[in-house]
Amino acid sequence: MSQIVSVYTDGACKGNPGTGGWGALLECGDRTRELFGGEAHTTNNRMELLAVIRALEALKRQCRVKLHTDSKYVQLGISVWIHDWKKRGWKTAGKQPVKNVDLWKQLDAIAGQHEVEWIWVKGHAGHDGNERADQLANRGVESVACRA
Repeated sequence: MSQIVSVYTDGACKGNPGTGGWGALLECGDRTRELFGGEAHTTNNRMELLAVIRALEALKRQCRVKLHTDSKYVQLGISVWIHDWKKRGWKTAGKQPVKNVDLWKQLDAIAGQHEVEWIWVKGHAGHDGNERADQLANRGVESVACRA
């Protein structure tokens, strides 16, 4: 695991819930890969999570990853909150079921296959990787709208 893969992810939703999209930009050395997709009826948080899951699934072997997200929900959820959720049987501190538990479980499993540094970046602040991920997420929204 010598090379570091920089990953930038974003989710978008037109209405919340509504038509959503996710996007991911992966960079390793001089190689880049762009991914996007969408769903007809979803939430912004689900798209943020799905962007990260799809990006990590795209890695063909165990990697060191610097994962950039503008979602505090994703960044804090996977690095802080998830430990207590799992101890409590996927319940919040208020004893309610964790929302999007299906995606959190997927993310927990796939992230465990890599060495991931979770980095929060301010959205729409001119960060090139984040801006590109946002564009890809919006392409994901458009891809769903075109199928409708």
